[in-house]
Amino acid sequence: MARITLEHGEQLADPQAMAAVLAPLGVRLERCVPSPTPAVAELLERPQLDEAEKERLLTLLDPVIAPLVEPDGLHTRDIVVLHRGIEGLDGILVPFARAHRHDDHETRWIVDGEGVFGFVRPGGEQMMLTVTAGDFIQVPAGVEHWFVLTEARRIKAVRHFTDKAGWVPRYTGTPLRM
Repeated sequence: MARITLEHGEQLADPQAMAAVLAPLGVRLERCVPSPTPAVAELLERPQLDEAEKERLLTLLDPVIAPLVEPDGLHTRDIVVLHRGIEGLDGILVPFARAHRHDDHETRWIVDGEGVFGFVRPGGEQMMLTVTAGDFIQVPAGVEHWFVLTEARRIKAVRHFTDKAGWVPRYTGTPLRM
């Protein structure tokens, strides 16, 4: 279940309180728990997936997530599978861990593991939103943010895009304080 840590240390776990803090940014956060079918569970349990397994998992999950992504015209999708056993994981994560914006929404459905989205709030205060399996997040175009893994160092996240170019950052150079 998602939780927010504000820059001054306050933590929020109540969905209404989190929605109030995310509203000025336009960030959408919802719960969407994957179907517990044996085929989905078996693929989610694997730390690594080859390309065929990724596509199979996406196909199994498409009907569950469709109501959340189709209204926004999010027609391109993939799945990111990261875990501590990946050689060079720290280097792979560097581009995500710097403050940036996108010209497209950044939409993620966390289906396994966990990660942290950091945000720069209006006025410059920063906050961290920890997302876990079953959390669906949409960061609107233009919102300054970054992403890191938690100490668990494991995540499977379905990404949806309106632009076929996919994930394209515009780095802001904002120093991160959290």
